Amino acid sequence: MRILFLSTVMGMGGADQQLLTMVDGLRRRGHEVMVVALTPLGPMGHEARQLGIRTESLKISRGVPDPRGLTRLARLVRAFRPDLLHSHMIHANLLARAVRLIAPVPALVSTIHSVVDGGRLWMAAYRLTNGLVDQMTIVSQAAADRFIAERIVPRDLLTVFPNAVDTERFRNVPPGTRESVRRSLGILRQFVWLAVGRYEVAKDYPNMLHAFAKVHQRDPEALLLIVGRGSLQEETEALARALGLTDRVRILGVRRDIPAVMSAADGYVMSSAREGMPIVLLEAAAAGLPIVTTRVGGNAEVVRDEVSGFVVPPGDSEALATAMLRLMDMPEEERRALGDRGAECTRAQYGVSRALDRWEELYREVLSRNGLLPVSSLSA
Repeated sequence: MRILFLSTVMGMGGADQQLLTMVDGLRRRGHEVMVVALTPLGPMGHEARQLGIRTESLKISRGVPDPRGLTRLARLVRAFRPDLLHSHMIHANLLARAVRLIAPVPALVSTIHSVVDGGRLWMAAYRLTNGLVDQMTIVSQAAADRFIAERIVPRDLLTVFPNAVDTERFRNVPPGTRESVRRSLGILRQFVWLAVGRYEVAKDYPNMLHAFAKVHQRDPEALLLIVGRGSLQEETEALARALGLTDRVRILGVRRDIPAVMSAADGYVMSSAREGMPIVLLEAAAAGLPIVTTRVGGNAEVVRDEVSGFVVPPGDSEALATAMLRLMDMPEEERRALGDRGAECTRAQYGVSRALDRWEELYREVLSRNGLLPVSSLSA
């Protein structure tokens, strides 16, 4: 198949990372692929090019509507002549529908990556143009329930396709990595919490820091490592200082060795106010870390409460701290059992190979529905 992927951005987000993983996997399976981003290319876009994947940008400035982007996309569609166009995130999803009116797109699949994909006007745009898309997918059941309940997308048009993770990358960390990373960070026997993510409102780092302040009162030696970057990093660091956590919260910036850093941690914590299906939560589960997370988006689908970790209400630092302390109080073998169960579930349900099988099956089903391929049933 010739598949053109259209993304709002190709930056550092989980959706961008997920798209690159799937595009590379499909290319390795013999499909001809191309990636187009609306905005100038970010890290994932440049990485795609380094992998030898044809990657282009429509060069639309952020926050500035530019009708020329539609014309550029139409030219690329006509030149590439895809069998199928697969768009990701709200702006790309709507642009893909528009281009179908002026360029030959035999089949269109669009993916929603969040429970909240935009404001009321954007959701109205979805409702008005649903007839231009052949299939919508969404990354979690919680997100699907919201879009169906609010009649944004019809039930028969929407299918849940959870994100995927390369479980072997997090499972097969070389021996001695944990000790090496801890030694490089000056960590001895302290209990280490890890959080990975952008410093943005949705991640609610204030909730995490207030919870960790309560943990610190009980265990002054505990550490919190935060990996990532974002627009609210300075505010996050200032809050850590105000809470007296300067020596206990380590801001590590962007790291390219996430599997190694995860191997050095004892527990993973996520304090998000909203999510879709966070890739990093799947990665932490694949790494065998016991997890404490908030009940938003698909988090509770990844972390089974009381089975592979603890799930608490969002915005409740008291509940988050209580769950963190509960996990810290468990014997090491019980914590390890929580992590092992999470890793087993992740390998079974969220592996890349299984996800690629499902995407191929969906593409064939959509094309056959449009009379372009023999009928092929969609696997469960």
